[in-house]
Parts: sequence; C-alpha cells; structure tokens
Amino acid sequence: MPRLIGAAQTTASGSQSARISTYTSSGSFTALAKTTNAWVLALAGGGGGGNAGAAPGGGAGGHLEVPSHPLPQSAVPITIGAGGAGGPPDPTGGFYPLTKGRVGSNTVFGSAAPLTAIGGGGGGRGVSGTPQVGEPGGSGAGGYGPANGGNATSGQGFRGGNANGPSSYVAGGGGAGAAGADVGPPGGEQQGGNGGAGKASAISGSSVTRGGGGGGGSFDGGLHGPNNGNPIGGSGGSGGGGNAGKVSPSFEPFPAYANLSRWTAGGVNLGGGGGGQSGEAGGLSPGGSGGSGTVIINEPAVTFVTGTSSCWDLRQVFRLVKAGNWT
Repeated sequence: MPRLIGAAQTTASGSQSARISTYTSSGSFTALAKTTNAWVLALAGGGGGGNAGAAPGGGAGGHLEVPSHPLPQSAVPITIGAGGAGGPPDPTGGFYPLTKGRVGSNTVFGSAAPLTAIGGGGGGRGVSGTPQVGEPGGSGAGGYGPANGGNATSGQGFRGGNANGPSSYVAGGGGAGAAGADVGPPGGEQQGGNGGAGKASAISGSSVTRGGGGGGGSFDGGLHGPNNGNPIGGSGGSGGGGNAGKVSPSFEPFPAYANLSRWTAGGVNLGGGGGGQSGEAGGLSPGGSGGSGTVIINEPAVTFVTGTSSCWDLRQVFRLVKAGNWT
C-alpha cells in the first residue's frame, strides 16, 4: 500500500444556525465562530419637532442597511442614537433657534470603518414672516414657508417637505422611505404637511417599517380661528413618525375644544421624527421628541467542512507504478 506522510487525513462537517441580534441600547456585539459577513441595519435617532406655534416636523433618523457587511471575530462596539428633544417653550416669546427641535443622535456600528447612521434634523420655525429652511440630517426636517425642507444623507433618508406658500406654511419632516409632504396654497395654513413614510425591512425576520418623518404643525385655527381652536396638524409618516398637534399629552387642563389634537413623539427604537406644534399653544409645552434608534444584525446559517491534509510518499508511488501495483 502507498504511504501517506504528515498528519492523519480526517474530515468533519457541521452547521451553524442563523442568529438575529437586536440592540436598543449601546453595548457590544460578538459574531458567532463561523460568521464572516452579516446583514446589518443601523438606525439613528429621529429629530425633535419644533415649537413656537406652527412648527415643522422633525426628520427621521438615518436608515443604513448593508446586506453583507464583513465582521471580525473580536467584539464590535455599538452606540445607539437617542431621539432629539422637542423644541422647548421660550418664556420670552422668542422663535428660532430657541424653540427649535434638537437633532437626533447618530447610531454607530463598529470602530474601524464603522457604519454610521446620521440623526434626523430638528424642526425649527422662523420668526413670523421669516422663512426657515429645514435642518439637514439622516432625513431632513420640514421647511417653514416659504422655504425648502432640509436635505437628507444620501442612501439613508429623504428631504423634508417644502413649504411653498408665504409665512406660516409648515411642512412635515422627511422619512427613511419618502420625502415629507410639500404644502402650499390653497389650504396650506389649515393643514400642516404630513411626514414622509418610513422604510420597510425584513432583517428582524418579518417586515417592519421604521423611520417615519414627523408631521408639520398647522398655523390657522387658533383659539378664535376658523377651525374653532382645532388646528389640523400633519400626520406622522408610517414607521414611527410623530403627529403634529396643539399641546403635549402631559399639559392639562387646556380649553376643552372638541377634537383637541395632541402631538406625539417619534416611535421608540423606530427612529421616527417628532411632531411639530400647531396653533397658539407653542409657548405652553415642548414639541414632540424624536424616537431612538436601533442596530440589528442578522447572521446567516453556515454549513462547513473541516479536515487535515497529508501527502503521498512519491518514492513509494514511483516504485508501485513501475511494478504495476499502483491503484
């Protein structure tokens, strides 16, 4: 029989099951032993909605999704971005920038060449009669008329809505899947712009929509306006966008007008933009805060074969071939 030189030749096979890891707070991630690449989603915090009466909605946090991202075997640091606070009341009756919604915080996956999702832009109202371009971010905040919405980060979201009318036309924040709704005559003051839709992903095992933009506040319809104190705030975009409204849910009592609308915050761990304030209540309570972000890592199943190698003794092979005994 021919002779093998080296380690004994052995083989083994096995498999590693798929695993989905979801982070809603900062920490670190270590891949399974056989994982080399994984599907990764990093979602930043949404921007807060503005204050001071009719104010734009905040932009959604950046939605950064990579189908096959290389992973080391060492621990990977994760920072989860918080949502931006809603614009605070200003007791002196001021406007921008005092009452502007705060920018959402970035979400970061990794340290060397990290994936960084950019926080959403905060909604801000200019002094009446002064346009205010929406703040940029992962998705941009809505504009205060006449001005455009904030720009988005390429590949992570969409612009805020454009306010195409005069002062007091207020647009919604951009979403991860669509721009905020534009507003303009007729009716732009009666109806704040809706937030842009979020983006669906099945990374968690089922389809979930994240990153909706915040709705823009409505100016017309103050305590004695044509809507009898019921301004119609813009709706938040699908995927956690906050609705615009008149006062925060915690501010009670308030004049008991029928159908009194209240703003809502962006969805927690959905990166939604916060809703802006509507009507004459901007000095009474903050705007809607943005929603926090998340990181999700989907490691695929792996089938593997391992073994050790050896080689033939070539002198022995030569002798066997010469003798006609090599098989």
